[in-house]
Amino acid sequence: MIELTKEYIENLEEIIVKKDDEKAKALLKDLYPADIAELYKELNVEQGIYLYLLMDGEQAADVLVELDDEDRRKLLKELPSEVIAKRFVDNMETDDAVDLIRDLDEDIQEEVLSHIGDVEQAGDIVDLLKYDEDTAGGLMGTEMIVVNENWSMPQCIDEMRRQAEEMDEIYYVYVVDDDERLLGVLPLKRMITNPSISKIKHVMKKDPISVHEDDSIEEVAQVIEKYNLVALPVVDSIGRLAGRITIDDVMEVVREEHERDYQMASGISQDVETSDSVFHQTAARLPWLVIGMIGGLSNSFILGGYEAGFASNPKMALFIPLIGGTGGNVGIQSSAIVVQGLANNSLKEGIILKQVMKESIVGLINASMISLIVFIFNFFTLGDRAVTTSVSLSLFSVVMFASIFGTMVPMTLNKLHIDPAIATGPFITITNDIIGMLIYMSIASMLL
Repeated sequence: MIELTKEYIENLEEIIVKKDDEKAKALLKDLYPADIAELYKELNVEQGIYLYLLMDGEQAADVLVELDDEDRRKLLKELPSEVIAKRFVDNMETDDAVDLIRDLDEDIQEEVLSHIGDVEQAGDIVDLLKYDEDTAGGLMGTEMIVVNENWSMPQCIDEMRRQAEEMDEIYYVYVVDDDERLLGVLPLKRMITNPSISKIKHVMKKDPISVHEDDSIEEVAQVIEKYNLVALPVVDSIGRLAGRITIDDVMEVVREEHERDYQMASGISQDVETSDSVFHQTAARLPWLVIGMIGGLSNSFILGGYEAGFASNPKMALFIPLIGGTGGNVGIQSSAIVVQGLANNSLKEGIILKQVMKESIVGLINASMISLIVFIFNFFTLGDRAVTTSVSLSLFSVVMFASIFGTMVPMTLNKLHIDPAIATGPFITITNDIIGMLIYMSIASMLL
């Protein structure tokens, strides 16, 4: 591993300016694809294209897979369709090639597909492009070792050698019947310990774990995590082997999904990167800020309606931040737990009511402790029993409401097939602020 220091990058830029191909090739030779992708963040598009044209096809394809989406789009935009097909797609596995082609405009997609040298690979890519990219079919690749249940072990080994020439990694050997239906997996240990077995079906591991081509990526990730798999076969509606998904593909998608959920929970409505333009970042962040502003104005109107109460009891105003902040924090905690449970499938249909009851009990304990602490503090420092009582009762009510509300909202959104991640962050905070103020002002009006 080579450290990409400032001196290293400056040296490379100087080599690029001089067009010293041999020195540039020597520098690239010692770098991993991920390191070269990291290096591209420090270079402009012209410098990047120069380096790409110096790499062999396999290295260029590996680097392109590692690039950030934005860097990849910028590079592909400057390259002819034939170069994209010959230098990249021809040297990629089908799942990576599909991801690349999806980033292109539709007219460019057709041009790239027409330039792919391997007709069979082009056909596989076209078939995979028909799947929704958020499903197992859209994520799978077609490179895998497949053997027939009726083959002998010597025949199986010969066929595996032939198929392996087209693959970079071998995870599992899948066994199918004459109709291409998935029947089992052939462990390599059994191949070694049963070299003269008459037929594969006698030593294969039957009923392998698989997913359907229309299953969501979340379901795929849950299966891989549950059974500790490095690859997972994908079958069609009648059980025929359609492809396989590897753990690195799943982890990349899951990481992107977590980043998107984190941004959404932070009040960012679109997927953004630090390298995105000012306009794109503003468009992604402004909507929730406007909603937050509307929520703030609503609170102002609510408080304005109790102006007389503040005039006669100015100490009430001291506890507005406490009421709003506590309700928002409790709501975010409750919703975050539910969103996490929905994401990892630990919160199932049958235990939703149980979760609401549990959260109500937790809320009751928290509300009691917080309101009691505030009551004791205000009792000895404030000297106003009416305000002390109204603040404590309001805190108790707000925490209870926020606990239940923060639990129910993501569950409801999930039922409506809306991403529950939007329930966390600004949405919960703004709603709890408004409801919290209404509760506080109502209780204060009755007691004061």
